Amino acid sequence: MQELRAKILDGQRISSDEGARLFREGSLFELGMLAHEVRKRKHPEPVVTYVIDRNINYTDICISACKFCAFYKAPEDPEGSVLSFAELGQKIEETKRLGGNQILLQGGLHPDLSLEFYEEMLRFIKGYGIHIHGFSPPEIIHFAQISGQPFPEVLSRLQRAGLDSIPGGGAEILNDRVRQETAPRKCSADEWLAVMEEAHKQGMRTTATMMFGHVETLAERLEHLQRLRDLQDRTHGFTAFIPWPFQPDNTVYDGLAKTTGQEYLKVLALSRIFLDNFDNIQASWVTQGPKIAQVSLFFGANDFGSTMIEENVVAAAGVSFRLSEEEIRKLVTAVAMTPRQRRMDYTPV
Repeated sequence: MQELRAKILDGQRISSDEGARLFREGSLFELGMLAHEVRKRKHPEPVVTYVIDRNINYTDICISACKFCAFYKAPEDPEGSVLSFAELGQKIEETKRLGGNQILLQGGLHPDLSLEFYEEMLRFIKGYGIHIHGFSPPEIIHFAQISGQPFPEVLSRLQRAGLDSIPGGGAEILNDRVRQETAPRKCSADEWLAVMEEAHKQGMRTTATMMFGHVETLAERLEHLQRLRDLQDRTHGFTAFIPWPFQPDNTVYDGLAKTTGQEYLKVLALSRIFLDNFDNIQASWVTQGPKIAQVSLFFGANDFGSTMIEENVVAAAGVSFRLSEEEIRKLVTAVAMTPRQRRMDYTPV
């Protein structure tokens, strides 16, 4: 462990086995100290970024039926819906009034909407002059299946219609044993990575996520991080990594023990140390609340994420923290750091 600590502080890359050992044998405070040193090496100035945006879920109708999701409705469910363009417009106008510069656009895998529908939706949204961070890899693979077109062509068409960047949703754990157990109808780990690699090739920036704390092992978490690091080595297309703990309430896994704040902070710190080619690591106040998110700034995080003017998926699992821009700025300044609004690509506003 002493050699491993020295290796990290010296800026050397660690292996998956070393990452697992660090997580098992290192204390919470030791991981935090190491992660904070890595963070300061990448970001010497005590600046914490955030973005003002809104998570718009254009439909809750989904054929994937993931066991960890409390948000989706089956296609035959009369309560399932698709947002009208008028509703979309109202949400975007409110976002802009609140200082927002992008929307996060995601939805269920709807069996009946065509690729042309999504192109039309993008063109409509683009008319408001706002950045569209939309359609996670499972959605892209679904669009390819319903249109009969290869996913690189789907990406190209969506980009021409107005798509600017792609969120890292649907990654969960990039291991097919876990995916078969929790979401067998969703795209495979290889497909998720292939969509991101192609998006990077086509000039789009993307984010990456990890939803942990359900059926995965520590080794599978490290496999997830390894696969992301390998892809980032090839493309340098990821702007940020966001690890967040699974919320079991109202899902098939209701009753499963929730991830503790301590476990979350250790995973966050490990992510900062292991993902040495990712510039930005985001705190998850949406699942952990403002105080743990504040502590995250000393466990490797340099970004406070989004104000989340609207968030439905995590809220469906019974977690509904809310923070305004003013509250985010107060939380950051309270720990002697400087808040700074950013865009998706981390350039300042």
